Amino acid sequence: MNFLKTAVFFSAFAFFSSAVCSQETLLPTNENYLEDQLYFGLTYNTLLYKPEGVFQNGLSYGTQFGFVKDLPFNKKRSIGAGIGVGFAHTTFNQNLLVDKASGSYQFQIPDAYNSNRYIFNSLEFPLEFRWRTSTLEKYKFWRVYTGLTLSYVLNFKAQHVLDAKQVTVTNTDMVERFQYALSLSAGYGTWNFYASYALRPLFKEAHMESTGAPLNLQSLRIGLMFYML
Repeated sequence: MNFLKTAVFFSAFAFFSSAVCSQETLLPTNENYLEDQLYFGLTYNTLLYKPEGVFQNGLSYGTQFGFVKDLPFNKKRSIGAGIGVGFAHTTFNQNLLVDKASGSYQFQIPDAYNSNRYIFNSLEFPLEFRWRTSTLEKYKFWRVYTGLTLSYVLNFKAQHVLDAKQVTVTNTDMVERFQYALSLSAGYGTWNFYASYALRPLFKEAHMESTGAPLNLQSLRIGLMFYML
């Protein structure tokens, strides 16, 4: 057993020594480095095109994280594209109740409630055009990343609470599961402004129960984006 431990130790030592010695040849040059990046975002979420009488209350927050592969276009690596995959958790606190009492899903403004919230969990696929002032040695730099974010809603939940009684709707058939949004991330270093404007309604063929008017809610997310690598 002691012999085995010694063999493992020296094998590991030899491997890391070899890796350190060859590091100089493995390091990228200014002409071939990439800005591959892990990202993490925090947003405040707003519903757009709300019908009369519908308003948001409380904190409607969102989180997102993922990885973007860098595809530079020029020798300076200042212009390029990014394609990635990630996950987004999005909430909306508002007063628009999802009603399923009639057998079909309708939307109405309740007379009373303690809380009313929509929750979306989605896969995201960012497609970005990227401009930045980075170099191989420069870790803090200006950046503007803009493009289109495609997403697929994995699950949806509507929670309505009144006097400690909670009603939950989890039917994703009422949701437009394939979404796309214009996105912008701009800033210096780790901290960056972020905005995402949805181009498609959150729900399909949705109507207000009281008036029959179509409901075309779309989302606007504004917040901060952090890049770790």
